[in-house]
Amino acid sequence: MHEHNGMHEHNKMHDHNNMMKHMTFYWGKDGEILFSGWPGTHTGMYVLALVIIFVLAILVEWLAGTTLAKPGDKDVTSDQLLRTLVHALRMGLAYLLMLAVMSFNVGVFIVVIVGHALGYMIFGPSQEGSEDLELFN
Repeated sequence: MHEHNGMHEHNKMHDHNNMMKHMTFYWGKDGEILFSGWPGTHTGMYVLALVIIFVLAILVEWLAGTTLAKPGDKDVTSDQLLRTLVHALRMGLAYLLMLAVMSFNVGVFIVVIVGHALGYMIFGPSQEGSEDLELFN
């Protein structure tokens, strides 16, 4: 904890550029998401960052629901390699989104949740033929 003007600041840390790094959830456009100085203090850049994060969350759900095997395809090795590469891409993007949420910005948190939910709604398992677990009998 740092002492500033005689008051303790419990939820913030200063980095080497004297920008505030929040350690609890906060609402606002001023902060850093993933990269030093990005999106900065401009509202337009913050909105762009939220849009990019939203699209990445939808992309993760699309990758999770994509079937890449072609019916009758006998090349198991290339099929497995392609599935492995798509899985690695999906996991990398999912961890990138996790790091974005760790900025503790409420706007980022909301767009990640809504992006994943919308992506699952669009690309998730369909109702017909779905083998989802039944929670309530």
